[in-house]
Amino acid sequence: MSPVASLPGHPDPAIVAKGYAHPERLVSTEWLAAHLDHPSLRLLECNEDVLLYSVEHIPGAQKLDWHIDLNDQVERDYIARAAFEQLLRSKGIDDTTTVVFYGDKNNWWATYAFWVFQLFGFDNAVVLDGGRAKWIAENRPTTTDVPIFAPTAYVAGERNDTRIRAYFGETKAHMEAGGPMVDVRSPQEYTGEKLHMPDYPQEGTLRGGHIPGARSMPWAKAADADGSFKSADALRALYEGELGLSPKAAVVTYCRIGERSSHTWFVLTYLLGFDNVRNYDGSWTEWGNAVRAPIRKGETP
Repeated sequence: MSPVASLPGHPDPAIVAKGYAHPERLVSTEWLAAHLDHPSLRLLECNEDVLLYSVEHIPGAQKLDWHIDLNDQVERDYIARAAFEQLLRSKGIDDTTTVVFYGDKNNWWATYAFWVFQLFGFDNAVVLDGGRAKWIAENRPTTTDVPIFAPTAYVAGERNDTRIRAYFGETKAHMEAGGPMVDVRSPQEYTGEKLHMPDYPQEGTLRGGHIPGARSMPWAKAADADGSFKSADALRALYEGELGLSPKAAVVTYCRIGERSSHTWFVLTYLLGFDNVRNYDGSWTEWGNAVRAPIRKGETP
């Protein structure tokens, strides 16, 4: 039995009630508050705004900086096995600990971090439903103290991207075969009206639009107003009802650099139980700049 399954009171009854395919992948704020001092838990806060952690964070949480901790600083790629191994050792994480990911803005960077950990096969991981915003809105305890855990001797597996990551060539082949794709960016980015998210600066993409055949479903539609995930029934209405996706189909998700689409990857994979979902993290900053990469503008026909 994995540490995820063996935690007390887990799967969380509040999460089970929402009808997800894999309720063991989420915990509620109520559950975390009751088990905050469990010795096998390690909390990692991963935010878009990397300064938020210093303002306040959940007691016992450690900061995970997606810019520095997860990405190679020279090549556009994720860290290699040795760096991932050292990262987890330094944070007191090994195969006996369960990592609880959470963050700002509906957990979009928290699910991104969860996805990167999965590349290395680190499976003892859950996401805090509602993330940072829900915890604070409920007036639960926060601190500025930075915890220190004894280093571990964690040994990482080799990184394996094939199961959950799609590269440019694979995405192009998927498009040409008519495979389903979900563009999770804003409607303005999808149509080509904007080259960036609303209220965000231009990020270097030369062309606007979307990958031919991709359907639009902005990532944040999967979340309720408090930042928690919508129920399974509500999510099925979006992805299976509106988009017509089949849980048995191979699906590719994308956004601009793979952060918003990792949120949708998490929803499809763990909350709805889709069998084969890959995140194209090169996304629009690669596709929109690639020579001879076809694009479409406007709404889906």
